[in-house]
Amino acid sequence: MVEDVVRQLGHLSLGTRLKRIGETLQAQTQGLLAAHGFEQPAAWFPLLAALDRLGALSVGELSQAVGVSQPVITRSLRGLEDEGLVESQAAQEDRRVRRVALSAKGRGLVQRSRQQAWPAIEAAVAQACAGLQGDLLTQLAALEDALAHEPLLQRVQE
Repeated sequence: MVEDVVRQLGHLSLGTRLKRIGETLQAQTQGLLAAHGFEQPAAWFPLLAALDRLGALSVGELSQAVGVSQPVITRSLRGLEDEGLVESQAAQEDRRVRRVALSAKGRGLVQRSRQQAWPAIEAAVAQACAGLQGDLLTQLAALEDALAHEPLLQRVQE
C-alpha cells in the first residue's frame, strides 16, 4: 500500500487534507441523497437551504451565506434555474443586481429533503464524528478512517 503523504505531512498539507475530507463527505452525501431518491448534486443543497432560510438573495449574498465564491454560485444557479428550482429577477433597488429565490418546485424539494434526507445525513456525519479526541490532526485522521471504514450510506442503513 502506498504511503498517505498528505496525512504524513501534518499541518503542512492541512488545506489539502481538509479539501480531501470535504470531497469524501460530498461524494458520500451524494450517495445518501441518491438512496433517498434525490438526483440533484449535493452541492446544490446548501444553496437551497440558504434560500429557504434567508429568502431571496443576490449572488453576492448567497456567496457569503454559504462561503463559496461567486463564480461557483453563478454556475450552480444556472443548473438550479434549468431544473426550475430557483427563479431570479432584477432587484428593484438596483436593476444590475439579480435576486434569486426558491420556486414552488424548489420549496417542495427543500421540504422533501428536510424530511427524508437531511436528518439521515446529519445523523450519519454526527456518528462518524462521535468520539473524536486529541488534537486536530488526530481528529482528522480518525474522521478519515471512520469514513473509509463505514461510509455515510452504510451508517444510515444500519
